[in-house]
Amino acid sequence: MPEKFKNDADLALLFSAVEKSYEDYDDKIAMIQRATTISAQELKAANLELAAEAKEQNKTLEALEKAINSLNINLGNTENVVNTGSNIVSAQMLAKHISKQAEHIAMVTVEKDKLVKDLEEQNKSLNNYAHVVSHDLKSPMRNINTLMSWIVEEEKHKFAEDSLNNCSLISQNLIKMDNLISGILKHATIGANEETKSNVDLTQLINDIESTIYVPENVTITIEDKLPTIHIDKYRLDQLFMNLLTNAVKATEHLNKGIISISYKEDDKFWRFAVKDNGKGIPAKYQSKIFEMFKKLDNDVESNGIGLALVEKIVNFYEGEICLESKENEGTTFYFTIKKEQNGTA
Repeated sequence: MPEKFKNDADLALLFSAVEKSYEDYDDKIAMIQRATTISAQELKAANLELAAEAKEQNKTLEALEKAINSLNINLGNTENVVNTGSNIVSAQMLAKHISKQAEHIAMVTVEKDKLVKDLEEQNKSLNNYAHVVSHDLKSPMRNINTLMSWIVEEEKHKFAEDSLNNCSLISQNLIKMDNLISGILKHATIGANEETKSNVDLTQLINDIESTIYVPENVTITIEDKLPTIHIDKYRLDQLFMNLLTNAVKATEHLNKGIISISYKEDDKFWRFAVKDNGKGIPAKYQSKIFEMFKKLDNDVESNGIGLALVEKIVNFYEGEICLESKENEGTTFYFTIKKEQNGTA
């Protein structure tokens, strides 16, 4: 170069810029080469992947929206919720809304726990009251009944026939009251008593019940198949079957040949039992109320109207259900289930 250009500042800047342009030349060439070698199929696959990811994100946002809407409905929240009508969703708005709902749920949970605790205290008080009433009433009633028996035995030659009949009615009503109090106590405490589980052979249990209750000669109790052995509280199961079988005997004892049959099936979650009789049946108008307390179909002195209510409570305790099929003068079948696992234990 001519000597006069060697110290020219403008030329120096020009040469410097040209030199710098070659510093990342190789990288740029490599990038251009890579861009020219990407196939149309690769670009299509990448676009499809991006589209699928965008679709999944939209689904996630829609699911969050539905959850928030459901919470608003269930919690009675009238505040406007996020709306995706424009297909534009603000993640910040969703997060804020979820945070508010979480606070609301926490508050409701605290209130629920308080109500449950209050209910537990009330149930405990009711159970204690049932024990006290049972003890305070049963003892004097039995004493009265015993005294009546002594009086009638010693003075019956002095009593008129009507007086003797009235004394007999007094005794019957005292027995009825005693049975009623016992039934109320059993119903009140069936879920409160601590459960003691053991392996219960149901076939043997039914045989023991049959030897305990009164079964006339004209009534037969049959077991269609060998019943299972269940790990369960024997007392509760005994109360359940005893009440059902006692009712079935009363329904069939007037027949020349009364038949009571017990059968069962099972699935993964439940034992399914049926207790069937060919007795007098239950009128349709009473079937919807048959499990209510103090409901009974006849004026049997020994009946307290609590038996089937107790049966339903035991079935509910084991997370099952109970129902019946019945026709007058044809018989009744009680169907009930017992969950194989209660609260995570077999």
